[in-house]
Amino acid sequence: MSTHAKRERLLLADLLEAAGPEAPTLCEGWQTRDLAAHVVVRERRPDAAGGALIKPLAPRLERVMAEFAAKPYEELIQLIRTGPPRFSPFALKQIDEAANAVEFYVHAEDVRRAQPDWTPRELDPVFADALWSRLERSARVLCRGATSGLVLRRPNGQTAVGKRGTPVVTVTGEPGELTMFAFGRQEAANVELEGDKDAIAKLHETKQLGI
Repeated sequence: MSTHAKRERLLLADLLEAAGPEAPTLCEGWQTRDLAAHVVVRERRPDAAGGALIKPLAPRLERVMAEFAAKPYEELIQLIRTGPPRFSPFALKQIDEAANAVEFYVHAEDVRRAQPDWTPRELDPVFADALWSRLERSARVLCRGATSGLVLRRPNGQTAVGKRGTPVVTVTGEPGELTMFAFGRQEAANVELEGDKDAIAKLHETKQLGI
């Protein structure tokens, strides 16, 4: 049975292929070639991927990313499609699903929503619930850099506290949109914000949401 991660992986590969290597993305400073290289390095070069979180390793990550970005674009797309090598932890279905379902969803939307004619994507209810479940567990990590108190709310009334504090801004939207917002794609997320006007303005401007 196909997992959410598997489906989002193939969709991401298709979107990257259709966009070509020099298309814009929502990742600041990255074109599609850079995003493709990031995905491949994350799965295939754990010795370098840690540089995304560990500052002393950042120069190594930059070098390895540049090496992969210089490869033929078609090769990068194929590496994404075929997935990680057998010795990678990501090759295990459970780890792939836990680590990549949200990762690939966000990056697929990074490609889609960077286009001027993008349209909202309707998610199936099972995947939407899966995104919400992940968001409930990770909201405080993703939103720790918020400039005010922050509550994420689904249209059905379910809520997750992103950050305690005052004033409080409540962000309402479908799970996929809340996920994009919490990962720092505020301006591209189809959500409604309620609360103090100054707090809302600062929340839109901050670059501290996400990992």
